[in-house]
Amino acid sequence: MQAGEGIIGIDISKDSFDMVLRSTRGEQHRVFTNDPKGYTALVAWAEKQPERVVHICLEATGSYWEGLSEYLYQGGYTVSVVNPFQVKRYADHLLNRNKTDKADASLIAEFCEKDRERLRAWKPYPPEIKVLRSMGRRLVELQDIKQQEQNRLKSGVSNPVVLESLQENLTHLEDQIKALMKKIKEHVEQHPDLREKQRLLTSIPGIGKLTAIKLIAEIGEIKDFASAPQLAAYAGLAPKQFRSGSSVHKQTRISKQGRTELRRCLYMPAVVASEHNPIVMDLKRRMLASGHAMMEVIVAAMKKLLHLVYGVLKSGKPFDPDYGKQFCFNS
Repeated sequence: MQAGEGIIGIDISKDSFDMVLRSTRGEQHRVFTNDPKGYTALVAWAEKQPERVVHICLEATGSYWEGLSEYLYQGGYTVSVVNPFQVKRYADHLLNRNKTDKADASLIAEFCEKDRERLRAWKPYPPEIKVLRSMGRRLVELQDIKQQEQNRLKSGVSNPVVLESLQENLTHLEDQIKALMKKIKEHVEQHPDLREKQRLLTSIPGIGKLTAIKLIAEIGEIKDFASAPQLAAYAGLAPKQFRSGSSVHKQTRISKQGRTELRRCLYMPAVVASEHNPIVMDLKRRMLASGHAMMEVIVAAMKKLLHLVYGVLKSGKPFDPDYGKQFCFNS
């Protein structure tokens, strides 16, 4: 970083965000509200500083970062939205034990400065993708509520008033889900690019039309990812293992870093693919034969599917087991 330039790191939450401006003159810290008023205040403050802000970096925490990122992008700033796991790994490398919002913002700014050349500049999704994503996430919410109500219905409720309420709500939810799915289908039909992406993705055994729509919405533009491993890292698809000598060997879990929505829509397709997709079936056979736990197999299958997703979208060709192997890396 040259004299007269500054890099901003932002630690964001639902209601506010901490910002650290890092330059050759040191660091400055401010806190702003996570709303349009706070966005305007941040830019107004940054423009008064002697340093020219050359890069702004923040973590992909839930969806809290989206409004601010789009505002900064529209204002002409170079913005990078990074996987929290990347920053955590950098902090571990530094043996950084401070855990405050200010310290996190400072760490993100430092990470951005050190790795700036490799960070990809973020840009908003095209309008049709943003609409698809909002409808897709709403569909997931409705499906979750429906499942909760079904669980209550099966829990042994005997009060006729409660039973009637549950059944009425389930009927209403089913109507809403059907109506929303119809609108999603109509939206896809109106955009040839979305139709083509859906066609490519559904050529992969294990991925149905609805999963394809969710993947398109959550991935955005495939050209923004330089490789399949980069897309997998964006999703946070890395098994979290616990091993300590011979005495501790806990069950492998999915890392909670990265895009939850992307991982979630791959879980069941990975289970299906492990029984019907030749590439994933072979992976499952080899992993089970070498003693891997079933959860490790599922995580690896999710990652493998995402590699195949990258392959068909990047090449523009439907899935084929023979050339599909070139998009699969050791899991």
